[in-house]
Amino acid sequence: MNSKVALITGASRGLGKVLAHRFWKSRYSLYLIARSYDELQKVKTSLPPRSNQVCDIDSCDLSISESIEHLKSKLYTNFSRLDVLINNAGIQGPIGKTWTISASDWQKTIHINLLAPVALCQIVVPLMKQTGGGVIINLSGGGATAPRPNFSAYATAKAALIRFSETFAEETREIGIRVNCIAPGAMKTALLGEILHKAPQLSGEQEFELASKVFVEGGASMERVADLALFLASEDSKGITGKLISAVWDRWEDWPFHLDELNKTDIYTLRRIVGRDRGMNWGDK
Repeated sequence: MNSKVALITGASRGLGKVLAHRFWKSRYSLYLIARSYDELQKVKTSLPPRSNQVCDIDSCDLSISESIEHLKSKLYTNFSRLDVLINNAGIQGPIGKTWTISASDWQKTIHINLLAPVALCQIVVPLMKQTGGGVIINLSGGGATAPRPNFSAYATAKAALIRFSETFAEETREIGIRVNCIAPGAMKTALLGEILHKAPQLSGEQEFELASKVFVEGGASMERVADLALFLASEDSKGITGKLISAVWDRWEDWPFHLDELNKTDIYTLRRIVGRDRGMNWGDK
């Protein structure tokens, strides 16, 4: 195999499917993961044949630790390298007031949206290290940077994933691995559609109205998210790591021209805001 390799989770539909097509077009071999093998097979069949590229698929339930171990075994058996990991798979989880939600539903959301990506990050480091480095892209989501009532499990997992990514970026910097998070914006996906299947009283009027608007108007562009993912996977983004990047609102194409400024500050990261940051000096020493 002469091509670079990208592992993409949640690749059977929505953004994952778009990412698979874009990375394939960019000459990557693919290892595509999702729960439905049949849907993955459809994605694989839709990829135009290309020489020196392969597409391998595998069904995997990321809520089950044994499935992740199987994924690890197959990855190490079938691929001699891994250049890009995109942790795209996720679930909305339970919608409603936290005290009305079962502990098992809350924990499952944390497992799939946080613990599974962490496990995959741990798994891929040896493969990336042996080829001099790699790129890890974790998909953030709504509630990661601000309170999101009625979506406590999802928001908590995504906020934790960002802080993990910042930490992991520092740990892997010296071995050439770059780790960043993408905030994709509200996209027209089955994940967002789950909000419309719940009563507004559960999700909240604001969430329900936003989801309705996205399904009418189309929402954030998945192609734009794929553009950002390819940028982060490329040498153009060398030096950019440990950041939370909005595909919609950030001018990330210009960041390579400002690396010194970017890396000397804590911009585009999760941080505590203190009084002096807002011109209120009465609360800080």
